[in-house]
Amino acid sequence: FQDPYSSLDPSKLIADIVAEPLVVHGRARGGDAAALDRTVQTLLEQVGLGAVHMNRYPYEFSGGQRQRIAIARAIALEPKLMVLDEAVSALDVSTQNQILNLLEDLRTRTGMAYLFISHDLGVVQHVADRVAITYLGRIVETGPAARIFGSCAHPYTQALLSAVPEPNPRRQRARRHQPLAGEIPSPLAPPSGCPFHARCPHAMDVCRREMPAHTAV
Repeated sequence: FQDPYSSLDPSKLIADIVAEPLVVHGRARGGDAAALDRTVQTLLEQVGLGAVHMNRYPYEFSGGQRQRIAIARAIALEPKLMVLDEAVSALDVSTQNQILNLLEDLRTRTGMAYLFISHDLGVVQHVADRVAITYLGRIVETGPAARIFGSCAHPYTQALLSAVPEPNPRRQRARRHQPLAGEIPSPLAPPSGCPFHARCPHAMDVCRREMPAHTAV
Protein backbone atom coordinates (compact mmCIF):
# COMPACT_ATOMS: atom_id res chain seq x y z
CA PHE A 1 0.00 0.00 0.00
CA GLN A 2 0.99 3.64 -0.42
CA ASP A 3 1.21 4.63 3.24
CA PRO A 4 3.63 2.49 5.29
CA TYR A 5 2.38 4.18 8.46
CA SER A 6 -1.29 3.22 8.22
CA SER A 7 -0.98 -0.15 6.47
CA LEU A 8 0.40 -1.91 9.57
CA ASP A 9 -1.66 -2.57 12.71
CA PRO A 10 0.00 -0.44 15.43
CA SER A 11 -1.16 -2.82 18.19
CA LYS A 12 0.57 -5.91 16.77
CA LEU A 13 4.15 -7.10 16.96
CA ILE A 14 6.03 -7.33 13.66
CA ALA A 15 6.19 -11.12 14.05
CA ASP A 16 2.39 -11.31 14.18
CA ILE A 17 1.94 -8.90 11.26
CA VAL A 18 4.21 -10.92 8.95
CA ALA A 19 2.79 -14.24 10.18
CA GLU A 20 -0.85 -13.24 9.68
CA PRO A 21 -1.24 -14.44 6.05
CA LEU A 22 0.44 -17.73 6.95
CA VAL A 23 -1.99 -18.28 9.83
CA VAL A 24 -5.09 -17.17 7.89
CA HIS A 25 -4.26 -19.44 4.93
CA GLY A 26 -3.33 -22.47 7.03
CA ARG A 27 0.42 -22.36 6.40
CA ALA A 28 1.36 -22.29 10.10
CA ARG A 29 2.14 -26.03 10.23
CA GLY A 30 -0.45 -27.09 12.76
CA GLY A 31 0.30 -24.49 15.36
CA ASP A 32 4.08 -25.06 15.48
CA ALA A 33 5.11 -21.70 16.93
CA ALA A 34 8.84 -22.31 16.56
CA ALA A 35 8.48 -23.19 12.86
CA LEU A 36 6.31 -20.12 12.30
CA ASP A 37 8.91 -17.90 13.97
CA ARG A 38 11.63 -19.34 11.73
CA THR A 39 9.53 -18.65 8.64
CA VAL A 40 8.88 -15.05 9.77
CA GLN A 41 12.60 -14.57 10.45
CA THR A 42 13.43 -15.83 6.95
CA LEU A 43 10.88 -13.46 5.40
CA LEU A 44 12.29 -10.49 7.31
CA GLU A 45 15.81 -11.42 6.25
CA GLN A 46 14.67 -11.47 2.62
CA VAL A 47 13.72 -7.81 2.90
CA GLY A 48 16.85 -6.71 4.74
CA LEU A 49 15.61 -6.98 8.33
CA GLY A 50 16.00 -9.87 10.81
CA ALA A 51 15.04 -11.67 14.00
CA VAL A 52 15.95 -8.68 16.17
CA HIS A 53 12.98 -6.82 14.69
CA MET A 54 10.33 -9.48 15.33
CA ASN A 55 9.22 -8.38 18.80
CA ARG A 56 8.97 -4.68 18.08
CA TYR A 57 5.97 -2.55 17.12
CA PRO A 58 5.47 -0.56 13.88
CA TYR A 59 6.00 2.82 15.57
CA GLU A 60 9.62 1.81 16.23
CA PHE A 61 10.46 1.73 12.51
CA SER A 62 11.10 4.30 9.80
CA GLY A 63 8.88 4.59 6.72
CA GLY A 64 11.28 2.57 4.60
CA GLN A 65 11.53 -0.16 7.22
CA ARG A 66 7.75 -0.33 7.52
CA GLN A 67 7.48 -0.73 3.77
CA ARG A 68 9.98 -3.61 3.97
CA ILE A 69 7.77 -5.21 6.63
CA ALA A 70 4.73 -4.80 4.36
CA ILE A 71 6.66 -6.45 1.52
CA ALA A 72 7.67 -9.34 3.80
CA ARG A 73 4.00 -9.87 4.63
CA ALA A 74 3.06 -9.68 0.94
CA ILE A 75 5.58 -12.36 -0.13
CA ALA A 76 4.76 -14.73 2.74
CA LEU A 77 2.51 -16.91 0.55
CA GLU A 78 4.96 -16.88 -2.39
CA PRO A 79 2.62 -15.09 -4.83
CA LYS A 80 3.18 -15.09 -8.58
CA LEU A 81 1.91 -11.50 -8.80
CA MET A 82 2.23 -8.58 -6.36
CA VAL A 83 0.17 -5.41 -6.76
CA LEU A 84 2.03 -2.30 -5.58
CA ASP A 85 -0.23 0.74 -5.20
CA GLU A 86 2.00 3.86 -5.07
CA ALA A 87 4.36 1.80 -2.92
CA VAL A 88 7.22 4.34 -2.86
CA SER A 89 5.47 7.70 -3.26
CA ALA A 90 5.36 8.38 0.51
CA LEU A 91 9.11 7.80 0.89
CA ASP A 92 12.07 10.15 0.40
CA VAL A 93 14.19 9.67 -2.72
CA SER A 94 17.04 7.69 -1.13
CA THR A 95 14.58 5.34 0.61
CA GLN A 96 12.64 4.97 -2.65
CA ASN A 97 15.82 3.74 -4.32
CA GLN A 98 16.40 1.20 -1.56
CA ILE A 99 12.87 -0.19 -1.85
CA LEU A 100 13.03 -0.30 -5.66
CA ASN A 101 16.33 -2.17 -5.49
CA LEU A 102 14.80 -4.60 -3.01
CA LEU A 103 11.82 -5.21 -5.31
CA GLU A 104 14.13 -5.80 -8.27
CA ASP A 105 16.16 -8.28 -6.21
CA LEU A 106 13.03 -10.16 -5.13
CA ARG A 107 11.78 -10.30 -8.71
CA THR A 108 15.10 -11.69 -9.91
CA ARG A 109 15.23 -14.33 -7.17
CA THR A 110 11.58 -15.45 -7.22
CA GLY A 111 10.36 -14.76 -10.77
CA MET A 112 7.40 -12.87 -9.31
CA ALA A 113 5.64 -10.29 -11.51
CA TYR A 114 4.62 -6.81 -10.37
CA LEU A 115 1.63 -4.64 -11.24
CA PHE A 116 3.19 -1.31 -10.28
CA ILE A 117 0.73 1.60 -10.00
CA SER A 118 2.32 5.04 -9.85
CA HIS A 119 2.03 8.69 -10.91
CA ASP A 120 5.84 9.03 -10.88
CA LEU A 121 6.82 8.42 -14.49
CA GLY A 122 10.52 8.43 -13.61
CA VAL A 123 9.97 5.47 -11.29
CA VAL A 124 7.76 3.76 -13.87
CA GLN A 125 10.45 4.10 -16.53
CA HIS A 126 12.98 2.59 -14.13
CA VAL A 127 10.98 -0.47 -13.07
CA ALA A 128 8.54 -1.35 -15.86
CA ASP A 129 8.83 -3.76 -18.76
CA ARG A 130 5.41 -2.76 -20.11
CA VAL A 131 3.41 0.38 -19.38
CA ALA A 132 -0.32 1.16 -19.49
CA ILE A 133 -1.43 4.82 -19.38
CA THR A 134 -4.93 5.41 -18.01
CA TYR A 135 -7.29 8.37 -18.24
CA LEU A 136 -10.59 8.42 -16.31
CA GLY A 137 -10.17 4.74 -15.55
CA ARG A 138 -9.60 3.66 -19.17
CA ILE A 139 -6.35 2.51 -20.72
CA VAL A 140 -5.54 4.93 -23.53
CA GLU A 141 -2.12 3.58 -24.49
CA THR A 142 -0.08 0.51 -23.64
CA GLY A 143 3.15 -0.99 -24.84
CA PRO A 144 6.78 -1.78 -24.02
CA ALA A 145 8.32 0.81 -21.71
CA ALA A 146 10.99 1.68 -24.28
CA ARG A 147 8.34 2.63 -26.85
CA ILE A 148 6.11 4.52 -24.42
CA PHE A 149 8.99 6.66 -23.18
CA GLY A 150 10.70 6.90 -26.56
CA SER A 151 7.92 7.38 -29.12
CA CYS A 152 4.49 7.39 -27.47
CA ALA A 153 1.47 7.84 -29.75
CA HIS A 154 -1.42 9.10 -27.60
CA PRO A 155 -1.71 12.88 -26.98
CA TYR A 156 -2.41 12.32 -23.27
CA THR A 157 0.79 10.28 -22.89
CA GLN A 158 2.69 12.95 -24.81
CA ALA A 159 1.34 15.65 -22.47
CA LEU A 160 2.23 13.61 -19.38
CA LEU A 161 5.80 13.04 -20.51
CA SER A 162 6.25 16.68 -21.51
CA ALA A 163 5.34 17.67 -17.93
CA VAL A 164 8.10 15.56 -16.33
CA PRO A 165 10.83 17.96 -15.13
CA GLU A 166 14.21 17.74 -16.87
CA PRO A 167 17.15 18.04 -14.41
CA ASN A 168 19.30 19.86 -16.99
CA PRO A 169 18.11 23.53 -17.09
CA ARG A 170 19.23 24.04 -20.69
CA ARG A 171 17.33 20.98 -21.88
CA GLN A 172 14.35 21.99 -19.78
CA ARG A 173 14.16 25.40 -21.52
CA ALA A 174 14.51 23.79 -24.95
CA ARG A 175 11.75 21.23 -24.42
CA ARG A 176 8.43 21.49 -26.19
CA HIS A 177 5.69 21.38 -23.57
CA GLN A 178 2.18 20.23 -24.41
CA PRO A 179 -0.22 21.69 -21.83
CA LEU A 180 -3.75 20.35 -21.85
CA ALA A 181 -6.73 22.68 -22.12
CA GLY A 182 -9.97 22.23 -20.22
CA GLU A 183 -10.83 20.50 -16.98
CA ILE A 184 -10.78 16.80 -16.11
CA PRO A 185 -14.36 15.46 -16.44
CA SER A 186 -15.95 13.75 -13.46
CA PRO A 187 -15.22 10.01 -13.38
CA LEU A 188 -18.78 9.59 -12.04
CA ALA A 189 -20.16 11.04 -15.28
CA PRO A 190 -17.54 10.45 -17.98
CA PRO A 191 -18.17 11.95 -21.41
CA SER A 192 -19.51 9.83 -24.24
CA GLY A 193 -17.16 8.39 -26.82
CA CYS A 194 -13.48 8.83 -26.08
CA PRO A 195 -13.10 10.06 -22.48
CA PHE A 196 -10.23 12.33 -23.56
CA HIS A 197 -11.97 14.07 -26.48
CA ALA A 198 -12.82 17.26 -24.55
CA ARG A 199 -9.12 17.96 -23.97
CA CYS A 200 -7.58 16.36 -27.05
CA PRO A 201 -6.04 18.70 -29.66
CA HIS A 202 -6.79 16.12 -32.38
CA ALA A 203 -10.43 15.40 -31.49
CA MET A 204 -12.93 14.86 -34.31
CA ASP A 205 -16.71 14.54 -34.30
CA VAL A 206 -16.48 10.76 -34.24
CA CYS A 207 -14.46 10.96 -31.00
CA ARG A 208 -17.50 12.42 -29.23
CA ARG A 209 -19.64 9.45 -30.26
CA GLU A 210 -17.40 6.38 -30.29
CA MET A 211 -14.64 4.95 -28.12
CA PRO A 212 -11.59 4.37 -30.36
CA ALA A 213 -10.73 0.72 -30.98
CA HIS A 214 -7.45 -0.58 -29.62
CA THR A 215 -4.72 -0.25 -32.21
CA ALA A 216 -1.38 -2.03 -31.96
CA VAL A 217 1.58 0.34 -32.33
